[in-house]
Amino acid sequence: MPHLLLIDGHNLLFKMFYGMPEIRGRNGMKVQAVVGFASAMRKVVSLCRPSHMLVLFDSEECGDRRQMCPDYKANRPDYSAMEPDDCPFTQLPYIYKLLENMEIPHAEIHGCEADDVIASYALRCSADGWTVLIMSTDKDYYQLIRENVTVMLYRGFDSAFVTPETVYQKYGVYPDRFADHKCLVGDKSDNISGVPGIGNKRAADLLHTYGSLDGIIAHAAEVTPAKIRESLLASGELLVRNRQLILLDDSAPLPFEAETLISPRFVTGGQALLEEIGVF
Repeated sequence: MPHLLLIDGHNLLFKMFYGMPEIRGRNGMKVQAVVGFASAMRKVVSLCRPSHMLVLFDSEECGDRRQMCPDYKANRPDYSAMEPDDCPFTQLPYIYKLLENMEIPHAEIHGCEADDVIASYALRCSADGWTVLIMSTDKDYYQLIRENVTVMLYRGFDSAFVTPETVYQKYGVYPDRFADHKCLVGDKSDNISGVPGIGNKRAADLLHTYGSLDGIIAHAAEVTPAKIRESLLASGELLVRNRQLILLDDSAPLPFEAETLISPRFVTGGQALLEEIGVF
């Protein structure tokens, strides 16, 4: 059975840039994200032994989400205004070159977000009987978890795997209702507002009672207490918009046919690039 590893490239870039000790190359430029990326590729292939893999990166666009909601991700720093030394994206060209040298399939996504393409691969391939592993700390992917789709929280050889039970224990709902849950509570990391007065427990209770976000909207006039009922009745448009922002499906175009994404059995290469930028 094919086993596809999908890696959220920007998520790993930020993890390595901000989470690793500062490393500088021969010209004085920070290179810890490049070094961390190289180490992560070797470890994750050794740990997971995927038959196929793909690393996906966002472009500067947010697809049509920014048009739907001008506030979407407006809380993020303006990296274009940063000094090159302080900006993670300064290291991205070296990471692309590193992946080329390692012969690891990768792509930068335009027209939508990397999340959307990862979701398309995960849903289409799992429907065809593949097992899929998504490597990211982005909780948006929890909605995709099912029998043959798992999310990996990368910590080297101490990495953790998010299962349906993991999601239920933390949020009170299973992955098939996780997107509905997020629509109700919002998502601070993406600057998406939730329904006032509804937190994690209240959202889970409502979903248990009414089954889905559609069920909650249809029965909003019956909800108690009155304060929550009024909040839901006033938030109908917000909930519809949130679902458009949060829900991941299989509609994004795929940059490569899944069958072509052959993973290297053992990750080699990359050493020459690290020597070129003066790490060794």
